[in-house]
Amino acid sequence: MPLYHKLGDFPQKRHTQFEKPNGGFYYEQLFGTEGFHGHSSLSYHVHRPTQVKEILNSYSVEPKIAIGKNIKSLLFKGFELKPENDFLDSRKPLLVNKDCIIGLAAPKESLRKYFYKNADADEMIFIHRGKGKLRTMLGNIPFEYGDYLIIPRGIIYQIEFDTEDNRLFFVESFAPFYTPKRYKNQSGQHLEHSPFCERDFILPNELETHDEKGDFLIKIKKEGMIHEVVYATHPFDVVGWDGYNFPYGFSIHNFEPITGRVHQPPPVHQTFETATFVVCSFCPRLYDYHPKAIPAPYNHSNIDSDEVLYYVDGDFMSRNNIEQGHITLHPKGIPHGPAPGAMERSIGHKETQELAVMVDTFRPLMVTEEAMGLDDGQYYKSWTEA
Repeated sequence: MPLYHKLGDFPQKRHTQFEKPNGGFYYEQLFGTEGFHGHSSLSYHVHRPTQVKEILNSYSVEPKIAIGKNIKSLLFKGFELKPENDFLDSRKPLLVNKDCIIGLAAPKESLRKYFYKNADADEMIFIHRGKGKLRTMLGNIPFEYGDYLIIPRGIIYQIEFDTEDNRLFFVESFAPFYTPKRYKNQSGQHLEHSPFCERDFILPNELETHDEKGDFLIKIKKEGMIHEVVYATHPFDVVGWDGYNFPYGFSIHNFEPITGRVHQPPPVHQTFETATFVVCSFCPRLYDYHPKAIPAPYNHSNIDSDEVLYYVDGDFMSRNNIEQGHITLHPKGIPHGPAPGAMERSIGHKETQELAVMVDTFRPLMVTEEAMGLDDGQYYKSWTEA
């Protein structure tokens, strides 16, 4: 079965009366994905969750495309992205297609002046730098360096930082995030060969229940627009919920790498999947132990997917001159592999301390104007012999 979780109080039977201690009823809300087919939770609210008082401004945040049909391998210097105070303003889309938006953010301040909801996409936020708390209508999740935060579409949230130097790598997906099917049995439990299990997930806790009326600003992202909507009651008014659809965290440091006598292909690093792309975690691990092993990856053709690598920490052995916060794009249509000298240099090494996140998309990615502002301009030539 998928992971079930619950917080607070709720009636024994769903869709039945749930009375408040001082009279009246709590209001039930079904929170699900993929219509009535996907994972769902039932939440119980102090006030009706449907009370919209006003719609203020609406404005476009659609990415501006610089390269629509790309064949060039690119490197973006992510830490050159200038920090901004506001959480949403700091989020910059770099690579996009019909299935996802991949980007960076460097927010300096906590998101407390308004609430945010992505009505179109599930969000994966990887914490490269920073520490704090994700506050949501279904409970709060602490986070720190190396954590993935998975936030289903429709979740209303704020994000609270204990730090000012925050660096985030994010993916917005128009299909839900799941853990890979091959790691799970028929009922959905993670199997013994899975590189992580259910006890590794960071589940929501510390359910906030606010019984407040007033003007509460929620910025809702929908179809490339931000709509500023005023709710009549505090959106964190849930007294209890249970189900399978909720935000959660997972630390990349809890991913247990799968190794072998010879070099293992990228799917062994897979951490999440959607219907349209996969996410992999490259973590510190022992190298291959065949006596003639070549630890560096073999050259391979990108025929079916665009490959995006976000470099987090350590020395990434297959590349030259890679630094923290760099992003590389290896587009479908041309092969790629280790940088010149990297294969030979890897022979005899016993382990790596590299840390990186990879996103492989099944549709080609377009490159935004924001991305080109971080482009090094030379990466596509980096396989040429000197």
